[in-house]
Amino acid sequence: MSSEQFVRGMLYLSLTVVGVPGNTAVILAFLLLLHQENRLLPADAIILHLASANLLVVGVRCLLETLASFRLANIFGDIGCKAVIFVYRTSRSLSIWLTFVLSAYQCLSIAPPGSCWASARALAAHYLGIVFFFLWLVNTCMSSAAILFSFGTKTNSTLIDYGINVKYCYVHFPSKVSKEANGAAQVGRDVVPMALMTLASLIILVFLYKHSQQVKGLRSSKSGGGSCGRSGGAEQRAAKAVVMLVSLYVVLYGVDNGLWVYTLTVRRTMSSSFISDLRIFFSSLYAALSPVVIIVSNRKVNGTLRCAVQQKPVQEKTKSLSAI
Repeated sequence: MSSEQFVRGMLYLSLTVVGVPGNTAVILAFLLLLHQENRLLPADAIILHLASANLLVVGVRCLLETLASFRLANIFGDIGCKAVIFVYRTSRSLSIWLTFVLSAYQCLSIAPPGSCWASARALAAHYLGIVFFFLWLVNTCMSSAAILFSFGTKTNSTLIDYGINVKYCYVHFPSKVSKEANGAAQVGRDVVPMALMTLASLIILVFLYKHSQQVKGLRSSKSGGGSCGRSGGAEQRAAKAVVMLVSLYVVLYGVDNGLWVYTLTVRRTMSSSFISDLRIFFSSLYAALSPVVIIVSNRKVNGTLRCAVQQKPVQEKTKSLSAI
């Protein structure tokens, strides 16, 4: 095994080791909450779907790339390439749009009661299932090009024009127009939610700043400072967590899209998959790190996981005592 192959495998392995357990833990925490409370708040449902999409990104792409890099298993034939790239692109774009939905909903959540924005929040919560279905449908349709143009490396190594080298697969477009049209659609699919979630995060930051100034003013006047500091605390913590997720997304997917635009400008297929590997790494890095941010910042997830960990030794001890 070459040193380049080893480094590549270790990078994907690190994403797998962090991302698969992290996203699985977030999903299990919300499923436990759903079992205990028989319902999930809209923001919790969005995070649950986000973690599920991120798990697909890391589990399907990074895990399989790790196995192939270390020559433990290789499913990247024609059918395998079509399936992996299709699922990866669909789940990746879902992760992007769900991050936007989360930031937009959190932006509406800080609106004062009785305002038109509060009514919009209630409407969004009511039709959240339709929003999820629409996102799945649109992103699945927009990723269908992967099924048409993805092939295994062995059977398509001679196709050098209008192609993209992704190590074990080639994405080969029939013409320059189809390559640029597909590339522009993907860039637009990423840039639109990026701009919208950045705007939502700026609104949240302005609100948090104004709220902190109001709290300082009330405390200085020695009237009701403590109660005001406590009110809205959960919303503020959730808003800060969303801003952290959006900031992480903008940085990592900004690099990813920059590399993607560069790939589109190259007429002939690159002999090395280095640029594609960097793109996949940075986009998958968000899917691997976002559950860490969620676990650290979300008290529901944090508390549920702690309770689950603490109850396990108690149950084992009870079983051992009953056996005696």
